[in-house]
Order: sequence, then C-alpha cells, then structure tokens
Amino acid sequence: MYSRKRMTALSAAGMSAALLLTACGGGGEDLTGPADGEAGDNKEINIALIAWEEAIATTAMWEVILQELDYDVTVTDVDVAPMYQGAANGDVDLFLDTWLPITHSDYWEDYGDQLEDLGVWYDNAVLTITVPSYMEDVNSIADLTDHADELGGEIIGIDPGAGLTRVTKEEAMPGYGLDGDFELIESSTAAMLAELDSAIAEEEPIVVTLWRPHPAYAQYDLKDLEDPEGLMGDAEQIHAVGRDGFTEEYPELSEWIGDWEMSDDELASLEVLTVGEDVESPQDGARTWLSENPEFLERTLGEAAEGLEF
Repeated sequence: MYSRKRMTALSAAGMSAALLLTACGGGGEDLTGPADGEAGDNKEINIALIAWEEAIATTAMWEVILQELDYDVTVTDVDVAPMYQGAANGDVDLFLDTWLPITHSDYWEDYGDQLEDLGVWYDNAVLTITVPSYMEDVNSIADLTDHADELGGEIIGIDPGAGLTRVTKEEAMPGYGLDGDFELIESSTAAMLAELDSAIAEEEPIVVTLWRPHPAYAQYDLKDLEDPEGLMGDAEQIHAVGRDGFTEEYPELSEWIGDWEMSDDELASLEVLTVGEDVESPQDGARTWLSENPEFLERTLGEAAEGLEF
C-alpha cells in the first residue's frame, strides 16, 4: 500500500486471476468445507499472501500455528487484485492484510459484499517522519526548521513513486514550512534504511520517512515526530478477511482471528525475525517468535494454546 517498495522475494507480482485459480483449486481438489454431518473446522485452508512485510510476517505466523493444530495449510503468493478476485470467488479462504478505510477502499467497494471481515488486528498503520530518539530537541515535524543545518537540509526518503513520498513532499513539507530549507532525498527503502543504520551507528542526526508497521522500530530506538496538523494522514486499520462462508466453515479459527491483536512492539519484533535481510525462512522466524511470546498464544488461542510448542 501507499506504493511503497515491498519485499519481493516471495511475490508473484502481476499474477493473473487465472493463475491464482489454478494455484488454489488445481487438480479438482475440494476445499469447500467439511462434509455434511462433520463437526468442527474445515482443516484445509488456503491463505493468500501479498509480499508486504507485515503480511509475510503474520501469514508465516498463522501458517505454523495452524500446522501445529493439524490444519493442512496452503499459502498462495499473489498480487492485490487477483487476491480480492480469488477470495470473492471462493478460491482462497483467507487474507490477513486488508488496509481500511483508505488503502484498499476501492477493492472493498467492489468485493466487500462477497467477503467476511473477520476483525481488526492492528490499528496503527501510519505514515511517519521519524528521527532517532537521541535527537532530544526534535519532537515535532515543525521542529525540523530549527535543525536544518545539522541535518544537512535533507530528509531521507524512499521511492519517488511511493505515496509516502508524495504525502511528505506535497503535504507535510510545505505545510510545515520545510520546503525552503529541506530537500526530500528520493531513493529506495533499502537506501533509506542504510542511511538510517549508518547515522545511528555514529549517533549522528538524521530524519527519514517511514511507516508503521515496520521492523525498523524493533531494530532501532526511533521517535515518530508529532504531526499536529495531521498532514501525514490518519491511522488505518489492518483487517483479516475471509471468503463468504468462512465463519461457518471455520468457526474456531474465526474466533481465534477475532481475538487476534498485535501491538507495535509485537509486530515489529515478529517482522525482524521473518522479513529481515538475513531471514532464510519466515516460518522458522515465526516459530522462534512464538516460542518467545507464549502470552500472545494464550490470549489469542485460549485453551487451544495448551501444549503448543515452537
């Protein structure tokens, strides 16, 4: 969302709807639910994954949780439009990363009546302008005007085409009077993070564009600058979404997902283990995180968490 550069190693960007249907329903396998007379959840589930940081992290987490609970889990890498089409058609069961009310509003308008909103699990999805916490005198975006010299007149940004870049350049910088003293350096997410890492290692001043959720918040001690004019936009919510009939076919899982919430710290620390540069297996990283956060399992799964080991 926001056109920001995303993790692409797991992406099937541009996948057509036809390929999605083949990936999800090939071979004539019936994934439509339990046979008449059977009780409990359908134990076969197909989760759609768009290769965004928080989606990779949480999909890997639920994948290993459900595997431990004897579900047969398939994860289908897909792009945004085919994901919504496939879920609306009933060809995938679940998607964990719907941003509302803004980012996915067009898709929700087109397909929402064919889907089930299973609940909000994260409610602080925001665009930010951020500094290291050791910059004690900079607490608001407006404060940057007094520190232009020490910051070299630069705000380190990401991709030129990103929504975050547009909002920073067209809304926040002129709105707070920064456009005369600062230049937004447009590069890439990777380049921005490299600059941030280098500056923090030397405890030098730096200001960057960032967003929540992001693993950088677990890796560094950062401070989002206050935005009293609201020029960076309001926070969005991230929803889990199922295909039509999901709650009926997966009553227990629907309850777990309804109880699922993650804090900034929880999500950032999960992302570090599942989408960091050195991560080889998001699933292994998710298992490590779950082993270190048993209280998350207890509050999310209730009695079903008993005996689970990761």
